[in-house]
Amino acid sequence: MNIAVALGNIARAKGMTAVAKEADLSRENLYRALSKNGRPELGTVMKVLDVLGVQLMAKPRDDKAA
Repeated sequence: MNIAVALGNIARAKGMTAVAKEADLSRENLYRALSKNGRPELGTVMKVLDVLGVQLMAKPRDDKAA
């Protein structure tokens, strides 16, 4: 499962119409972007994360993982 599908599942549980409205996106495009074959833009992902109260953070990789 990729992040778009996971976000889609969460957004559907919260109510896709409400998420789309709060993110200022169309419901149809949001369904499409967060589907199995969707390829959402980073801006779309960030808007949905914001609506869901989630923050995406980047941190340096552990040197042992390299």
